[in-house]
Amino acid sequence: MPDGLDRRDLLKLAAITAALPACSKIEQKPTLQPPEPAVAVDVSVVRVASVPTAVEGNLLPTLIADFEKRSKLRVVLTPTEGVYDLAREGKVDLAISHYGHKHAEAFVMDGFGEFPRTLFSNQMALVGPPSDPAKIRGLVDAGQAFRRIAETKSPFLVNGIDGVRYLVDILWNAAGRPDKAGWFIDEGQRKDDAMNVASARGAYALWGLTPFLRMDSAAHLKLEPLVLGDPLLQRMLVSIVVRPTKMRGVNAEGAHALEAHLLSPATQAQIREVRYPGAGAVFWVPAGRHNRTGMLPRG
Repeated sequence: MPDGLDRRDLLKLAAITAALPACSKIEQKPTLQPPEPAVAVDVSVVRVASVPTAVEGNLLPTLIADFEKRSKLRVVLTPTEGVYDLAREGKVDLAISHYGHKHAEAFVMDGFGEFPRTLFSNQMALVGPPSDPAKIRGLVDAGQAFRRIAETKSPFLVNGIDGVRYLVDILWNAAGRPDKAGWFIDEGQRKDDAMNVASARGAYALWGLTPFLRMDSAAHLKLEPLVLGDPLLQRMLVSIVVRPTKMRGVNAEGAHALEAHLLSPATQAQIREVRYPGAGAVFWVPAGRHNRTGMLPRG
């Protein structure tokens, strides 16, 4: 044993020596990972994904053509129900969908998109047979129309899309919760299938006017749009700019420019004049006014 060290000192020295490797590990600097390579952004192109109704109804193509003339930017427009799937894959700069799209909230809450801006609304329609046994044609109160359908026991077919089913429940409550026996048909059909069944059975039904007109032009349904005027039948659409901090390669500047164009007073006024191909009715309603004033373009 070395001079001046007793057994207790040796134990302390051994403990310090054993701890040295652990200390050296703590002091080691972490290995730096090379930065991810930058993704080139084509600032001359704005990639837009939209639910089909705003494209089929000729609205977005009309407004985008005007934007391209004014801005010199080129817009690539993709109509799809999978708007937010494409956006999460980094293939979209601006997403346009119904406010109640099933993936819109998650896209924003997960940090992928900015706060939605309301742009315009399209039109739901209460359609029915040309003979109109419930005599609802031209009514502006959809609840009153639904009450007449129930009172006359005229067949009503539920279009099983989530948002449409929700609206049917509202109208059923507005009509005083009538007994559904003998007239209310809920067999799970959706979209085109629902319209085909309603046409075959001479039933009333609810669907978006744009897809209804698109289908009717091809299939010649035995149905007509009968009730359109109730604000309950308007379906709000929004724009969401994809965040470049979350998704590489996003042309956020171009997306903001297009969004500002869509919200401008001149464009909002123009929305009222757009017609569905082959139809004379106006069923696009500008909705930019629903945004907070500070978010609206000036001038």
